[in-house]
Order: sequence, then C-alpha cells, then structure tokens
Amino acid sequence: MELRGDKVVLRPVTADDGEILHGIVREPEVAAWWSPPEDFDKMLAVLHEGEVIGAVQFDEETDPEFRRAGIDIFLSARHHGRGLGTDVVRTLARWLVDERGHHRLTIDPAAANAAAIRSYGKVGFKPVGIMRAYWLDHRTGRWEDGLLMDLLAEELT
Repeated sequence: MELRGDKVVLRPVTADDGEILHGIVREPEVAAWWSPPEDFDKMLAVLHEGEVIGAVQFDEETDPEFRRAGIDIFLSARHHGRGLGTDVVRTLARWLVDERGHHRLTIDPAAANAAAIRSYGKVGFKPVGIMRAYWLDHRTGRWEDGLLMDLLAEELT
C-alpha cells in the first residue's frame, strides 16, 4: 500500500526505517506527546521528498453498530509548521473514508497540543470534548488530558 498526498507519501514501515523513527520519537518536541513505541510494524512511514520524516497509524472498529477509524501521527520537529502533518492526516483520512468505507474518524491529541489541534481542524476534525486524565506522560509520570476530535465523511476537506 502506498498513499500519495499533496506533499507526502505514506507507505508501510520497513526494517530500515526503525532507527530513524526511534530517533524522531526521542526528539524533545515529539517526546512531549509520544512515548517511544516498542515497534513500528503497524504504522505507515511518512516520506517527504523521499526522506522518512515520521509515522502515522490507524485503528479500525469494525462492529457495524460502532464502525469508525482512529488516527495517530508524529513528525520530526524540523518538519513541524509546514502543513505536512495536515497533508498526512488528510491523505490517510481520505483513504479510510473512500477505500475502507468509514463514515466517522477520530483523533485524540493531548489537550495542550495546540499545534496538532489546529492542524487536525484544517482537515475538518471538530472537538467533541475533553477526556480527563486520558494519557500518561512518560516523562513526568502524570496523567494528562486529551481532546477527542471527530470527523464525519462529509466534513472531510
């Protein structure tokens, strides 16, 4: 599988990507929001101009009564603020809607991550509510709030 956005390409993570991705999740600006995963096998590598700059993952609820998909993303700090995250999320969201048949998507940034929230809003995600003490900050050991955001297929920009 390879998905092409306006500025990015998403493809399965390869063994060669692991060291790069482990370095990215250790960058202070990324580590503020992401715990280093054990492996990247279930993620898609994010490439910009042929370079791996991060990863994105999705999960799917397939129960027909609760069908939806969720998205998580991280990018190297040197690529923040350039619209690449928005392109990644939009590209994956289009595939989840058009190819996987989802009518609703969710994303759940840290409530304090204003840049991520703005980026997801550009794709059409809307705030649903605060999830109190939602995620454990691996750096501080404290529980932090998350913001649940969702997007209906017809709202995808």
